[in-house]
Amino acid sequence: MRLDKFLKVSRIIKRRTIAKEVADKGRIEVNGITAKSSTDVKIGDELSIAFGNKTLVVKIDRIIETTKKDEAAHMYTIISETYKNDPEMKA
Repeated sequence: MRLDKFLKVSRIIKRRTIAKEVADKGRIEVNGITAKSSTDVKIGDELSIAFGNKTLVVKIDRIIETTKKDEAAHMYTIISETYKNDPEMKA
């Protein structure tokens, strides 16, 4: 399955066009390699997605063409979720 479609179906990113933009800007890695939106993903792949000040690392557990909202979370496992230090948050 294409990376952008997986991100949309799994609801990690709400819209496929946004998933495509994020991937094509080089903010997503598949198994440590920068990926484009057309990159094929498979079960067992590890995705690292940079959202502004947050980086989400997930492992793909299942690939389903279409799914309901409550089943989407079963398509992946969150390995880590890290936040960059925000300079405005320091006292």
